[in-house]
Amino acid sequence: MKVKKYIAPTMPEAMKKIRAELGKDAVILNSKVVHTGGLFGFFTKKNIEVIAAIDPSPFSNEPMQKEKPRPVQEPLIKKPLVNTELDQNTLKKDSSQSDLKQELDELKSLIKHMSTQQGSTSSSYPLALQKFEKILMDQEVDDVIRVEILNKLVEQWYKHDANVEDQEITKWFRHHVKQFVDQFNHGGISFNKQYINVIGPTGVGKTTTLAKIAANCVLKFEKRVAFITTDTYRIAAIEQLKTYAKILNVPIEVCYNIEDFIKAKEKFASYDLVFIDTAGRNFRNQQYVNELREVIDFSEEMETFLVLSLTSKLKDMHEIYRQFSTINIEKLIFTKKDETSQYGAMLNLMSAYDKGIAYITVGQNVPDDIVEASTMTIVKTVLGDNEE
Repeated sequence: MKVKKYIAPTMPEAMKKIRAELGKDAVILNSKVVHTGGLFGFFTKKNIEVIAAIDPSPFSNEPMQKEKPRPVQEPLIKKPLVNTELDQNTLKKDSSQSDLKQELDELKSLIKHMSTQQGSTSSSYPLALQKFEKILMDQEVDDVIRVEILNKLVEQWYKHDANVEDQEITKWFRHHVKQFVDQFNHGGISFNKQYINVIGPTGVGKTTTLAKIAANCVLKFEKRVAFITTDTYRIAAIEQLKTYAKILNVPIEVCYNIEDFIKAKEKFASYDLVFIDTAGRNFRNQQYVNELREVIDFSEEMETFLVLSLTSKLKDMHEIYRQFSTINIEKLIFTKKDETSQYGAMLNLMSAYDKGIAYITVGQNVPDDIVEASTMTIVKTVLGDNEE
């Protein structure tokens, strides 16, 4: 079998070269986009690299040549000239259609082959960088973010003439991920606003997360803290927060309506921080939000954090954000890190809504199983602690 590599600006030009040298029976073994030329990895030219092969016929080792037109024999009885011209035009038309059909069939075959290649584990990135592409894919990082990070890695790799140790490439990779994460404002509560509002759907761990943050404020920062809960839909949630309030020795008020909330606000006016635990459905009710705005200035007095579970589907996370976006969301909190091994959703949500991360929780223990988010903690969560 004869195997040869072809490089051309476009796929049709590559196919033209293959047919000219190997004939119409050539088989496409592989195809990919390559970048050639340029200076220090810049201004490179995009080309198509195609690996083709032909199994020579047992009767001939020569590649197929275009058939030469046979000499036209004069008929015994000459037909009128006009009919001869029509016949020749018909023959040319039929030949042109046949060539076009052949090219279309070859193109369809090539497209089918390329689709198969794209669905496999093959990659257009250099072999030395493919493992980093796989890391981001395994973490379910969005395609746009993945390409942005890997393109920077490819440029740096080519600048060093592709002659570098894997350990060094790993450092570059982590650096580019860090650069992406560093675009957003991360960190816990600012202590500049009195009310800390935690929102999100049921089942993501809002109440426990609220208790962890409050406990740290009491024990670590010695702040005077109080609780307000409007989650009157679940008795268990009220009892759970009352238990945490008792342990921390802080007051709590249960608000069933906006009048109750006004009274609680007056009662806790002298406290440093007032933590509000809301029902999962409240902020989907525009009337509730409008009433609360009459009592609290969301922009001046309140920091709101949206709590999302890392075990949720990415599509569901986007839907949850849209449901609760009737008010300004300061930052995101991600829970249940210990219940999954895929964390790319953090990067995806940050990028989609231009929001930083406040906290990441890793268990049920109060106040221990919570980490204030920073660029490094997020990178370590997504890529692991190994600095290899």
